[in-house]
Amino acid sequence: MQRRQFLQQSLQQSLRLAVLAASAYQLPGFAADKSSAYPFTLGVASGSPRHDSVVIWTRLLPEPLNALALPAVPYKVRWEISEDETFHHIVGRGEHTALPELAHSVHVDVTGLQAERNYWYRFMLGEAISPVGRTRTAPIAEAMPSGLRLAVASCQHWEFGEYAGHRHIAAAYPDLVVFLGDYIYEWGPYDLSHPSKPRRRDVESMNLAGYRSRYAQYKSDPHLQAAHHVAPWIVTWDDHEVCNDYGNDRDERLSVDFLQRRAAAYQAFYEHMPVRLPNLATLMSEAGRFAHMRIYERYDWGKLARFHVLDDRQYRSHHACPKPGMGGSNSVTNAECRELLDPNRTLLGQEQEKWLAQGFASSGAKWNVLTQQTLMAQSSQTPVAKEGDGKFWTDGWDGYPFARQRVLDDLQKHKPANPVIISGDVHTFYAANIKRDFYSKASASNPILATEFCGTSITSSSRPQERTDQYVAQNPHIKFGRSDKRGFILMDITPKQMITRFMALDDVSRADSGISTLTSFVVEDGKTGVVSA
Repeated sequence: MQRRQFLQQSLQQSLRLAVLAASAYQLPGFAADKSSAYPFTLGVASGSPRHDSVVIWTRLLPEPLNALALPAVPYKVRWEISEDETFHHIVGRGEHTALPELAHSVHVDVTGLQAERNYWYRFMLGEAISPVGRTRTAPIAEAMPSGLRLAVASCQHWEFGEYAGHRHIAAAYPDLVVFLGDYIYEWGPYDLSHPSKPRRRDVESMNLAGYRSRYAQYKSDPHLQAAHHVAPWIVTWDDHEVCNDYGNDRDERLSVDFLQRRAAAYQAFYEHMPVRLPNLATLMSEAGRFAHMRIYERYDWGKLARFHVLDDRQYRSHHACPKPGMGGSNSVTNAECRELLDPNRTLLGQEQEKWLAQGFASSGAKWNVLTQQTLMAQSSQTPVAKEGDGKFWTDGWDGYPFARQRVLDDLQKHKPANPVIISGDVHTFYAANIKRDFYSKASASNPILATEFCGTSITSSSRPQERTDQYVAQNPHIKFGRSDKRGFILMDITPKQMITRFMALDDVSRADSGISTLTSFVVEDGKTGVVSA
């Protein structure tokens, strides 16, 4: 049955079944007709894994489409983490206060765990028991694990398809999931009482309540929950967690109160993601609340892999040459927009650029995975005959060519082992060779610095394949491109090689869609570049 029909017709029935399975519990302050409300309808999640700790998450919300169903009072939530899924060998337990100020979300940073092993966790409120999630800790810094299975996903607009991709991620049983942004889209509709309503931006999240509603709607999906239940996630954001094409403190509308909206969106992101925020108390006490929240971070998987997780939204220079009276992106040539060639423009901000360079310099990992939002390879929309030619979309790295150049210079200077870039945002599978000079055809003086694998979207729509074929032909460093398929990337990483599979759904409109390997690539240790497997 379609997800929307399920939520419309069977939500109450599913909640009653969950209550029977996990024991009913009457939440304090509830009316008699809500005495059997089950509080864990959004499932559980884990993330931000270290060798000795992991964050486990849930949010209390008896009715996913009714944020007001829970009284605005604190609740004491119990948690347990075990070495086995039957919870016969519990290694940690405690109590956490779910505050109404944080949407009754629960974030527990569980410490003192053993490295490189599976754990199972759950939450309890009264007699109600949450679903059980599996998580995994990273290896210790000195260890070289034999392998890592990694799923990479992004861009899951609710109205544009079913989350069958997440069902297949769960079935792949990865050690780790990386999500590269656009977990939600800020515009709806999210009123499920009218499933035939056309897609238009008539319902847009503008405040904290609106963003919370969108997250709750998305997290009500059973397949998305399954992907969270099977493995820890590393997450970053892109634009739609706030609004389309925002850059730093500016949105498309040039709204004077945009920072208030951004703060609400950042808070809702935290409330629904298994992330670790050391400065949470400061964020909650400041007048601007969550207006500034650091999300970029490094995660080491022993000596096998280092993930350099970036934020390319919060600190960027404003978009170059936007359309008149607007902010946001445009498609321009270098001749039309001289601002593109301003060397002072940045996508990451100076502080994050320095942090990334330090991460390259200090890394002893076999694989260095630049974990970021959007395609890094140059992608001209028009044919390129000579240096400087091309037409470029300004929201991505092409809109910040000197900022990209600095990252590539740092790669060339510090030479971290086996650099691989993983990307999302553009709703297209791409495989590309990253060179310092995308115009030069000389191989000896212009070596391949990194390999890039860009994943398509979980659901969000893309351009026709014929147009993508043109892009590949016009940009010879892009070796593969498919925009007609939805899905995700599955990577198997060992000390000797990285095998990357582009996993494509048969039909994104079906929750029971099958999946197949569209194509696969192999990167051998010490041999940078795209090679078909």
